[in-house]
Amino acid sequence: MDKLQERTALKRIGEVAYNKLNEKMTIIKYNNCKDVIVQFENGFSTNAQYGNFKRGTIKSKDDALDRIGEISYSNIGREEMIIIKYITARKVVIKFKSGYITTNSYKNFITGNIRNPYYKSIYGVGFLGEGKYKTHTNNKTTKCYKTWAHMMDRCYNMNSYEKKHTYKDCTVCEEWHNFQNFAKWYDENFYEINDEVMCIDKDILMKGNKIYSPETCVFVPQHINNLFVKDNAKRGEYYIGVFRTKNSSSYISQCNNNGVGVAYLGSYDTPEEAYDVYKTHKEILIKKIADKYQKYIPNKLYEAMYKYEVDITD
Repeated sequence: MDKLQERTALKRIGEVAYNKLNEKMTIIKYNNCKDVIVQFENGFSTNAQYGNFKRGTIKSKDDALDRIGEISYSNIGREEMIIIKYITARKVVIKFKSGYITTNSYKNFITGNIRNPYYKSIYGVGFLGEGKYKTHTNNKTTKCYKTWAHMMDRCYNMNSYEKKHTYKDCTVCEEWHNFQNFAKWYDENFYEINDEVMCIDKDILMKGNKIYSPETCVFVPQHINNLFVKDNAKRGEYYIGVFRTKNSSSYISQCNNNGVGVAYLGSYDTPEEAYDVYKTHKEILIKKIADKYQKYIPNKLYEAMYKYEVDITD
């Protein structure tokens, strides 16, 4: 310390000021303008800058001790958060009531602007999790997140049951409740075929399946997916592929030829006969389309299409 600093230190030691709460402060040690020790009347002392001493912006208590145990609530889900360690105003260790621990700023803690990635914000089931997969890129929702969100909506949005009755009783496996897990599977399994819309399917590989999972799902082009779409509401009282017109004693067999019109397969005396014709036609159609797409689709999808059998209970 040079002579000028020594004179300044001697001059400022013992200097008194008042903070914004009108609490008396005294400089008890002065090293330089950025390293001053200030003591309050209650005995609490702290390191500070001389400028803050003059401005009265020094507090008479230790925030690190005072703020431990402080409680706030997250804006998402109003989940309780508590400070378990206070390092600086920009580095606070926070624990959510659910057990999740994270580090954030005191300001975000107070305003509730902290997200628990394990909070089940999607219909009380799905959560975003921790990992590299994002919901948005360049302010646009990612295809992966759209697929996951729509899947969760079909299974868990109670308001969707009336509109999408074919998804009643469908669920998503627990592993995929975590978006990060689903996104990893998506990243490893998604593919595209020219400009075709790709769909996630749960029941071609395992007929009648109602659970979305890594073992049961596969991506399929919409052209193939449409082959397996059934509308019980439109079918009426007869077997799949069979209908009866008013004032007619015969049963008509017909099959939607997957976007290229309806194939009329004849009229028959019994619904069973009409169904048998439909079954044969539909299974041949599925195999033809499987052959058409063979070099583009996963082998497990191709094999499932070739083994697929239309049942009278469909």
